[in-house]
Amino acid sequence: MAAAAAAAHVLVFPAPGQGHINCMMHFATGLVGAGLHVTFLHTDHSLRRLGGAAAAGGADSPRLRFMSIPDGLPNDHPRAVGDIVELLESLRTNGSVPYRSLLASLVRAGDDGASSGGFPPVTCVVADGSMPFAADVAEEIGVPSLVFRTASACSVLAYLSVDRLFELGEVPFPADGDLDEPVRGVPGMESFLRRRDLPGNFRNCTENQNDPIVQMLIEVTAHSRGARAVVLNTAASMEGPALAHVAPRMRDVFAIGPLHAMFPVPAAAGSLWRADDGCVAWLDGQPDRSVVYVSLGSFAVISLEQFTEFLHGLVAAGYPFLWVLRPDMVGASQSAGALREAVAAAEKNNKARVVGWAPQRDVLRHRAVGCFLTHAGWNSTLEAAGEGVPTVCWPFFADQQINSRFVGAVWGTGLDMKDVCDAAVVERMVREAMESGEIRASAQALAREVRQDVADGGSSAAEFERLVGFIKELSNQHDGQFIQA
Repeated sequence: MAAAAAAAHVLVFPAPGQGHINCMMHFATGLVGAGLHVTFLHTDHSLRRLGGAAAAGGADSPRLRFMSIPDGLPNDHPRAVGDIVELLESLRTNGSVPYRSLLASLVRAGDDGASSGGFPPVTCVVADGSMPFAADVAEEIGVPSLVFRTASACSVLAYLSVDRLFELGEVPFPADGDLDEPVRGVPGMESFLRRRDLPGNFRNCTENQNDPIVQMLIEVTAHSRGARAVVLNTAASMEGPALAHVAPRMRDVFAIGPLHAMFPVPAAAGSLWRADDGCVAWLDGQPDRSVVYVSLGSFAVISLEQFTEFLHGLVAAGYPFLWVLRPDMVGASQSAGALREAVAAAEKNNKARVVGWAPQRDVLRHRAVGCFLTHAGWNSTLEAAGEGVPTVCWPFFADQQINSRFVGAVWGTGLDMKDVCDAAVVERMVREAMESGEIRASAQALAREVRQDVADGGSSAAEFERLVGFIKELSNQHDGQFIQA
């Protein structure tokens, strides 16, 4: 059976969110480039939204294919940010049976080349850490599994520290408490972490009950500690100290990012949103470092009042801006008319372009972009870091609060605007990010370090090579030991 080691086949299963799919698509591309076969598992809903874009991601390789299972929710369910816990619970309760059935069939595949499409049996699962059931089901039927955490290492460390935070009485904190109060319970962050920098949902915890998302994050992090290994999309140059605190609490950790820089894919591959085709052409007509790029990610929802503050602040800053404004992003539907009028006014004289979605990596590497107003999601944070683009951070939820603190207080690559939505502050911070030589120098210095991490011989490249070897070894050790499901 020794020859089977060369036919490692990994099932990659991301949670059905844009950021998770995006990140793990780059990961899958890297595995294929290393000679492994990959089955990329979506939910039916995600695969329908992706359409031909999914196939485009694997067009160049016969070793990458896409499959899907139901998530258990009705087709017309919005699957919005407020539905995350419901969506993941539905996947666990309603999707685990079809997932088990599919995985069992893929484990038995390979004896008949026609029915398996030339793919060998699945020998390993890499499952999104936010879906513990996916790794557990794999192990139950004898398929070794790894956990992929798509968030930052610093946020994982914060979740690992929850018990300590409770012991110290730092969580929960009173609703009217000072959010600038220092937090000492997360190792290595004692000198700069504040209450407001903890994941936003910590503010909803009480003495008797955790916020549902906080509870979910605690549970998935506890599950990660028992996994064979945890994969993180990060780099030693960005999160070395956090990684040093996380690693002893896990069985093994692989820091293999930023994956978008190591294993590029077409802009449309893995995108649940159709990007505006004219973004780059519009940028081509703008001077170098003159444009503010604004995107608050795939989940954030803002009120009309917040939209108005952002718009007035951007206009007052005086720079051209490219703003990603998803169709579902501004809360009240009755504001549609006012929204259209405001957008039309902003776009006069070619000083602004407002689009439903943008090819973000192409935008951030464009010479015309001078700064990035972002929600500080981890993918966006990594993409800005890799291109050396200064950022202004307005975090929304989950790991974004702690990511934005690292941007402002640790790396010095941007400004942290959390908990404020005021036109004057937007104007001031955008101007500072665009004009500060110190911030730009820090952003470019970090970009150089990240490029070294992902280059041949760099820490992330070496860790990815170690991970591929680990997967091949697991596949070989467990060859022929799968349990009939």
